[in-house]
Amino acid sequence: MSGDVPHGETLLGASDLRVTVPDMHLLSVNTGPPRRVDYTDAPSGTTGIGKHPVNTPVRVTAPGAPGVGASGVGDDAVCDLRYHGGDDRAVYAFAREDLDAWERDLGFALPHGAFGENLTTAGIDLREVLVGERWRIGDEVVLEATGGRIPCRTFAGWVAEQGWAPAKGWLRRFTLSGSPGVMFRVLTPGTLRAGDEVRVLHRPAHPVTVAALFRAVTTERKRLPEVLAAAEWMEREQREIAEKYTAKYGTAT
Repeated sequence: MSGDVPHGETLLGASDLRVTVPDMHLLSVNTGPPRRVDYTDAPSGTTGIGKHPVNTPVRVTAPGAPGVGASGVGDDAVCDLRYHGGDDRAVYAFAREDLDAWERDLGFALPHGAFGENLTTAGIDLREVLVGERWRIGDEVVLEATGGRIPCRTFAGWVAEQGWAPAKGWLRRFTLSGSPGVMFRVLTPGTLRAGDEVRVLHRPAHPVTVAALFRAVTTERKRLPEVLAAAEWMEREQREIAEKYTAKYGTAT
């Protein structure tokens, strides 16, 4: 597939808010097999949260509808399809800069993939990514941001198993950090590899960042009506939370 911009898309120019810079790239692509653990609620009793960098190109595709499709990344396990995987949450990215901040906070070295992310990025402030923002990574893949990661019991158990922090209190600690990473859907499939450049193709006209959506569905519920400006791009679970809240309480904040 050529490196041309898809029909209807344009690369941002130098006068736009976000521009392409060489520093925006993938440090690693990470995958993990299913593993049986005692700290997951998955019906299978397994988790794929333990991910490690892959040295070869990895195929990325849309995996299928939520509840049916698993990971969009080849040879990667997503085990609890009730809350993870599917087209709306096909690929998960976390910034190396945020891992570095956690290293300083926790006092432990955190390798690429430490938080179960498929893509460890560099040079990108993921908190400022807009819901619906589109990235081209490498020459083929186009991804669209759908929301942030809502931390779960399995994540807390994984962190405790590694000895980085106690499971108790981890979900709140991660939530209050305000840096949830970014979930993506796959618009154009292809292969990814470490070192691939990230280019921003499109940013929607609304102001809803992934971080703002994350805060709204976790600690700032009164802001849920505001994030519906990005409803058409949001992953299903978070969109339904915002819609139900707004239907019950109205749009006043």
